[in-house]
Amino acid sequence: MNVDYATLSKTIAALTEGETDQIALMATIACEVHHADDRFDWTGFYRVTEPELLKIGPYQGGHGCLVIPFHRGVCGAAARTGETQLVPDVEAFPGHIACASSTRSELVLPVRDAKGEVIAVFDIDSDQPDAFRQSDATALQAILDGVFAR
Repeated sequence: MNVDYATLSKTIAALTEGETDQIALMATIACEVHHADDRFDWTGFYRVTEPELLKIGPYQGGHGCLVIPFHRGVCGAAARTGETQLVPDVEAFPGHIACASSTRSELVLPVRDAKGEVIAVFDIDSDQPDAFRQSDATALQAILDGVFAR
């Protein structure tokens, strides 16, 4: 199944219009994105709760790691660098944290507020190897920016 990102973007924009609570926004996005594509096995947010530390936020799927330091894993790398992490094979990623043994590939996007500060990362895991493309990253980043950086 391929995501219709234009429709997904419009749906999320309509559902989140006027909402300012970050947790409510994250919960809505996690739900909508998770159910948009069969490749998405775990979909959710890790929030920056203190310097150099991420804690789990709203998500869809099985249990996630509760705490991720910026210096560990794919999510930590996205938070630390502020750059998208597109990982076709998690086993080949140095320091990968196996929150779920079924995860084969991962896409993690930085989430910025209106000031450009990284406030969270948006993590999508797939049980399929090489499940994500740059086009997924680009479309999802535009959705996140449209909701959180406004």
